[in-house]
Amino acid sequence: MSREPRTYILFLFLFLSHGMASHRVPDSRQDLYPLLQKMAEEIIDGSYLNALLDLIQFQSSHGWTADLSHRVLEYLNSRNVAFTIPSLQAAMENHLEQRLYQPQKLLEDLKETDAQQFRTAMKCLLEDKKDRLELEDVVIDLGEIRKQALQSPGVNRSLFLITLERCFQVLNSLECVEILGRVLKGSSGSFLQPDIPGKLPRHLQEDAFKNLSAVFRDLYDQTSAHSQRALYTWMTGILQTSSNATDDSVSWVSAENLWILGRYMVHLSFEEITKISPVEIGLFISYDNATKQLDTVYDITPDLAQAFLERISSSSFDMRNTSTIHRLGLLVCFYHDLDLLDAAVAQVLLHQMIKCSHLRGFQAGVQKLKANLLDIATKNQTLNETLGSLSDAVVGLTHSQLESLSPEAVHGAISTLNQVSGWAKSQVIILSAKYLAHEKVLSFYNVSQMGVLLAGVGTQAFYSMDRRDLLQVLRSTISLHVSDLSPAQQQGVLSKMIEAGDTVSGILEIQGAFFKEVSLFNLRREPGFNTTVLKEKELRRSQALFLFELLSKTTRRPEELLSTGQLVKGVTCSHIDAMNADSFLAHFHYFENNLSLLSPYQVNCLAWKYWEVSRSSLPPFLLAALPAHYLASVPASQCVPFLISLGKSRLDSLVLDTHKKNSVLRKVQQCLNNSIADEFTVDIVGDLLCHLPAATIHHGVSPRAWATALHRLRDCPHLSPEQKAAVRLRLLEQQGLPGNWTAETTKDLGPFLVLFSGDELSSIATKFPDILQQTASKMAGTLLPKKFLWAVFESVRNSSEKSLSSDPSPGCHGVVAPSSGDIFTLAEANACWAPEDLLCMEEHTFIRNVELLGAVRGFDQPQLMTLKEKAVQFWDVPSYWKEYHIVSLGRIALALNESELEQLDLSSIDTVASLSQQTEWTPGQAKSILQGFLEDAGYRIQDLKSFHLVGLGTTLCAMNITEVSLIKISEFRVVVARIGTLLCSPHVLAEFKRKAEVVFGDPAKWSGPVLQELGTIAAGLTKEELPMLDKDLMPYFQPSAIKCLPDEIFKELSAEQIASLGPENAAAVTPAQRRQLSVLQLQSLQRALDGAKTRSWLDTPPSASPTRTVSSASTLGAPSAWGLWLCCPLLVLMAETMW
Repeated sequence: MSREPRTYILFLFLFLSHGMASHRVPDSRQDLYPLLQKMAEEIIDGSYLNALLDLIQFQSSHGWTADLSHRVLEYLNSRNVAFTIPSLQAAMENHLEQRLYQPQKLLEDLKETDAQQFRTAMKCLLEDKKDRLELEDVVIDLGEIRKQALQSPGVNRSLFLITLERCFQVLNSLECVEILGRVLKGSSGSFLQPDIPGKLPRHLQEDAFKNLSAVFRDLYDQTSAHSQRALYTWMTGILQTSSNATDDSVSWVSAENLWILGRYMVHLSFEEITKISPVEIGLFISYDNATKQLDTVYDITPDLAQAFLERISSSSFDMRNTSTIHRLGLLVCFYHDLDLLDAAVAQVLLHQMIKCSHLRGFQAGVQKLKANLLDIATKNQTLNETLGSLSDAVVGLTHSQLESLSPEAVHGAISTLNQVSGWAKSQVIILSAKYLAHEKVLSFYNVSQMGVLLAGVGTQAFYSMDRRDLLQVLRSTISLHVSDLSPAQQQGVLSKMIEAGDTVSGILEIQGAFFKEVSLFNLRREPGFNTTVLKEKELRRSQALFLFELLSKTTRRPEELLSTGQLVKGVTCSHIDAMNADSFLAHFHYFENNLSLLSPYQVNCLAWKYWEVSRSSLPPFLLAALPAHYLASVPASQCVPFLISLGKSRLDSLVLDTHKKNSVLRKVQQCLNNSIADEFTVDIVGDLLCHLPAATIHHGVSPRAWATALHRLRDCPHLSPEQKAAVRLRLLEQQGLPGNWTAETTKDLGPFLVLFSGDELSSIATKFPDILQQTASKMAGTLLPKKFLWAVFESVRNSSEKSLSSDPSPGCHGVVAPSSGDIFTLAEANACWAPEDLLCMEEHTFIRNVELLGAVRGFDQPQLMTLKEKAVQFWDVPSYWKEYHIVSLGRIALALNESELEQLDLSSIDTVASLSQQTEWTPGQAKSILQGFLEDAGYRIQDLKSFHLVGLGTTLCAMNITEVSLIKISEFRVVVARIGTLLCSPHVLAEFKRKAEVVFGDPAKWSGPVLQELGTIAAGLTKEELPMLDKDLMPYFQPSAIKCLPDEIFKELSAEQIASLGPENAAAVTPAQRRQLSVLQLQSLQRALDGAKTRSWLDTPPSASPTRTVSSASTLGAPSAWGLWLCCPLLVLMAETMW
């Protein structure tokens, strides 16, 4: 006989522990403990949560004996309440699911508990020691109850609100603070709305107040600006009341109060700071933890920082003393007393200013201060002498300054230089060359000293290293910097590792993302793979497909494969189909926990498998991966678990077809009745809020829910234009015009500023330029509307120092040229400069900022041409440019014409690799780069190594068919995946495909891993070859390959092949390709988009009610599948029974 854990609904143990009541107990009402009698009455009344709390309270002071079950049952019978197991189960399931899925009713239940029951509930949340209650062979898992309650959408909010409302009246305040802290940790700060501080007790014992303040400090970054202000007001109200200040002339801000405020000290007003007594500020600074506190005031403003510095200066601390400077934290970023500062103090300040990168905003001022300190630190000394003592201010050195350094100086300062963050690639190239010029030979030892400068080592230099030294590099801590290398550099390392033909000791040593560069060809030659060596490696899908198939032949335990790193990417539908029902259900959590690694096709396969083996317990989010009509199987009673499950998933990756997504959203709206009623509903829908129609956002979100909804909408990455318009209208209705907003409102609505017009933003740019600029900085890397960039541009121009050049260029009289501070602050908004402004830029400004300017994506051709002209003006003609000049240009290089590109020295593949990162080259420019490299490096096409092919990147597409045919197979086969990312013309892809045949054989015999590895190269298949592919291979095309297939070739796919494409590839089909398809093919395409089952031509029609399949287990008290899936633990007992 084996023991198997089973899940039982609350109180079924009364019947199941020892069978139905076969022994009558006389006078059960007299014999039953009063608390159990009360519990039984609550069962009769349907107050099951109250009954559970009474049971927990009873068990905490009494032992549970077998006869107690019978006494309770007898009591129920004596009240003429005839419970049967099924009826009690149904009543319990209904009640407890309601409380899980309607958390506001749980809140009402908790409000109606008596003091003892509420105390028990709070203790259950608080205590860690006794996590399980054992009642004979029945176990109530309180630890799991607590864990799931704190993670359940809506339930967490209910617990927070009831704790706030009742806990301080019932429990010790220290216990209540601990409970609040636990609940808030799962809320990401969203529970702390501005009205919450008004509900906090005004009179707390000192320790409880300090602990609660610490909770708020920990959640500072997740708290809105309005809530921060409200919490600050609550904290200072208590602190002021408890202070000894008798009048306004004496500050309530003591050293201890500053410690309690923590990061909230930045909300002190300028006037309050200036009133802090020198004694108290001195005590504060002298406290060791003050430095840690000041290291975290990321949002302090220059005015407040200056005020704090003035107060510290007024105490007994010497502001030029090294010890004092070390205590200043982020205040050092605003140090201003530079008069008569000596070089040693300047160096100390520079060292402390490393942390200034954490400041939110004001970085231009920081850079200016560093530059001034750098001048002081190097006064009367050369750069060679001071290099190692300048900290990260060295990133401000120009190319010419770095070029002037001696190799010996760089070698001597390497321990500092190798840790500095913020180096530009061009600077790293210069410093690495200087360092290696001193070292002469590239060995493991000198490479291990380079740290962040490793990226400056040339690809050819890596390839020339001794293989044993490279192995040591991969085994040492310097390997952490290998991810910073360009693909060409990484391929240079790999080429050397496998050059000798012995791959065993090389490939297995490669860890992390670097492993993704290993070719499928080389993987197939490596005999040493097992699950252990793969744990720390990132995998391409083609690698994972091959390795999963390989290891599944020798590994019989599915969990060993599914739990190994990213190997789950390689699970195929055939693997999933081959799992028996029990094994699939037992191992499903491995798939669920790695959902982000799975392709839409894999998720579709999982959904079908689950539907087939256990549709009664199908995770609701998987319904979205099935054909749209399966959504009809969700009854109204199961809407909430459906919404919760889908809200935790990534809908955009689950559903790629617009029409199907609309079907899913119609079901969502039906479940919501087209409205978001309250904040609990916002919790339940989760990320689904990002997909709701504009009409629902504008009219369907209630005022009560709006603040919580807005908090979640801030994080939606891809709102449609209609949704954005709805949010904007709603904001105008709720908040009024931006010109009337407060600083807190502007901060809280920062991500939505991009929705407003230029006129509406102009008032923000005038009133709160710093907030606007900080908002733009947070959104760096995203494409921002031009109107928003213009507002940022105007705010910077209006607030910057306007100084005319003393010796302006012709045509620049009266023009305020861009300054370094402007360019640094503007970032992408630099795209708003007129070409005439850029033309007037001074030499030192251009040279210091060329890399920043080269990274601006919004520059148009006239602006790029102007910047190119500046480069020629300051660096001479392109034939004189060095590698670091070319690398620093970024997008500016796109303005070079074919003749100018031919003048460049392109003998280094690293120079070419930097150019090939740009994707906007014309065919003529790309051809010039390709030819320039071949001529300058002295190579023929057939001489190219694999790392040359990787470095050439997009310029490979400029090759003609003859040139492609000359590429060596031995080099091509190890970089197939890289070439397969290129979007070359069909005739070039066709030629690459012919090379792939030499490596992988006849296309008709290609496998899934091979097709996935080939990427766009697979689009080179001919109209005869494509129909010959097995339909089961269709999902292994990459979407990019589908898009690249010529229309006239794509149409040759059979209807069955198209139906087997899988959702992701079907979504990649272009409109032009669609127009070539027959009616039958279009029907097949729609089936693929919908996630129809590919292994049979017709779907099995869905059951009328898949969510409730009664099995023999259910008569034993198994909970409903929906409740079980969502782990409704507030309401579940874990029991072990003997079978």
